[in-house]
Amino acid sequence: KELEQMAKEQDKESEKQALLREVENHKKQMLSNQAAWRKANLACKIAIDNSEKDQLLQGRDSLRQRKTTKESLAESASNITESLMGISRMMSQQVQQSEETVQTLANSSRTILEANEEFKSMSGTIQLGRKLITKYNRRELTDKLLIFLALALFLATVLYILKKRLFPFL
Repeated sequence: KELEQMAKEQDKESEKQALLREVENHKKQMLSNQAAWRKANLACKIAIDNSEKDQLLQGRDSLRQRKTTKESLAESASNITESLMGISRMMSQQVQQSEETVQTLANSSRTILEANEEFKSMSGTIQLGRKLITKYNRRELTDKLLIFLALALFLATVLYILKKRLFPFL
């Protein structure tokens, strides 16, 4: 439920979908574990019933039959207990794996958020750099225009001086 809630709170749709898929996988695993537990429990009950039926159908004396029944019940109870403990261990392992998966997903989400923040910061720096380059390009164009105008004025002045000295009568 916590993982599902965390998935619903995600901003990015891809992260949200990945977390929701993970939630579905965990739900399926839980349901399969429950089904396996029920099947094992049912199989044990059937085995006990069958053994009791077999013992009842045998023609042994009642004292021996009771003793055997008690022993078989104790043995079957022991087997059922062991089966249930095995199922409990399996479920415990699944829960632990789920917790590790949730922790890994949380760490991944944190890393992705940090990378996203860094990307936003870099994006701002790149935009600032683009503005500065554009500004320097305009300034360079202005400088070229001023140099061209200054050169034209210089050449016009030189031509004027040459005209006055070489051709004073014009």
